[in-house]
Amino acid sequence: MAMRDRDQPFRRIAVLGSSGAGKSTLAVALRADTGLPVVHLDKEYWQPGWTEPDRDAWNARIAGLAAAPEWIIDGQYGSSLHARLTRADLAIFLDLPTSVCLWRVGRRIAGSYGRVRPDMAAGCPEKVDLEFLHFVATFRRLQRPKVVAALDGSGVRTVWLRSPRAQAGFIMTLRESGLAAAVDAAPGWPQPSGFSSTTM
Repeated sequence: MAMRDRDQPFRRIAVLGSSGAGKSTLAVALRADTGLPVVHLDKEYWQPGWTEPDRDAWNARIAGLAAAPEWIIDGQYGSSLHARLTRADLAIFLDLPTSVCLWRVGRRIAGSYGRVRPDMAAGCPEKVDLEFLHFVATFRRLQRPKVVAALDGSGVRTVWLRSPRAQAGFIMTLRESGLAAAVDAAPGWPQPSGFSSTTM
């Protein structure tokens, strides 16, 4: 694990995007460079047997996680976006096409079926879930506008990666030159004025 650079301006990093966009992979790469602790929200949210937590308990848990001085938080969970972005000093939005996300999810299910992934909670083995697949298939239409609105209102510096090529390039620069260089080289979030939430 890399030694943390105390001049590093990014101490709390929110990694956002659809399931299958590569959030967990990017979070692990960020941890290797920065030494910051990673929080996988799927691992925090789900309880054994794919049981959902009480809403109040979940909100309290998110507030506690976001209050920590340093973190990389990987996950979508729209209801907690505000809490994370209010505290974050960097957001990375993996805004990949639906076809890419669905293909990656399918590959993940095939490769991990029946086993618990490292970024998932204990007692929650990989499975075929039609409701989850529908969530991924409709993410750009139903969930993406919420991410756009949250980012537009946050004022947080945001890296906007819109393709597998851009994602791979960011990770390569991260590994070769560090986070600050990767952020400077990556496309940033556009100004809210004139920006459409349906922009591809």
